[in-house]
Amino acid sequence: MKKIEAIIRPEKLDAVKDALSAKGMLGLTVTHVSGRGRQKGIALQWRAGEYRVDFLPKVKIELVLSDEECQPAVETICRAAWTGREGDGMIFVLPVENAYRVRTSDNGEACVTVK
Repeated sequence: MKKIEAIIRPEKLDAVKDALSAKGMLGLTVTHVSGRGRQKGIALQWRAGEYRVDFLPKVKIELVLSDEECQPAVETICRAAWTGREGDGMIFVLPVENAYRVRTSDNGEACVTVK
């Protein structure tokens, strides 16, 4: 199993969610976060002059999938979140040792596979 953590632009959340749903990847967790990368924030103009916002709002999507579903999910997220500008985001893939469903005590890939 793999855990995908994708940090994307907030305005791309619905597009990514819909694209993953169309592929049958329904379970995900969304967290509103802020951060910076190569984009290095943005400069804004205000009455008192220019000021810099270093940490920009982003959305972190987390999902755990079988090994076979991982690469298609990454490709789907990339396509749906792409704008071509700096700040489009990052995707991290991590190994998952095990998963447990609280309601049924199922564990392993049975928890991440939609049936």
